Amino acid sequence: MEFRAEARYVRVSPQKARLVLDTIKGRRVEDALNTLTFTNKGIAPDIHKVLRSALENANYLNTEKGLDVDVDNLYVKRAVANEGPRMKRIRPAPMGRAYRYQRRMAHIEIALEERGKSGNTVAETAEPGAAAAKPAARKPVRKQARKTTKPAAKKKTAKKK
Repeated sequence: MEFRAEARYVRVSPQKARLVLDTIKGRRVEDALNTLTFTNKGIAPDIHKVLRSALENANYLNTEKGLDVDVDNLYVKRAVANEGPRMKRIRPAPMGRAYRYQRRMAHIEIALEERGKSGNTVAETAEPGAAAAKPAARKPVRKQARKTTKPAAKKKTAKKK
């Protein structure tokens, strides 16, 4: 089961948000929350809030809906920052000109999933036949050896007399 939370139209460039999101991908929720608490980036509190929201979504389904979820076994399955709309702005420039620039926005999405007891996800442990079907082994591709050629000798020019 996947538990999601989203924050849309966050006033930060997606590239800056991805820097922080990459630090928490694949981590346990507790470790990710601690990492975000001590991360020294401006977007870290917003991402912390989204992660807490996803955790509360899982907790809500656990308590209210009766779904069996071990909140301590959750990990960050997916953490992405997608491009949002851009605001076009104009800055005054010399000699009455105008420079255009863009204010970027991001849509931040975090998805949590429960890990099984062996470290696998619940979906992987539920399908025993999926592990048996492995793709056929491919032959390694050989790189072609480069032909080494000596550089051409310099031509001597005739001297003028």
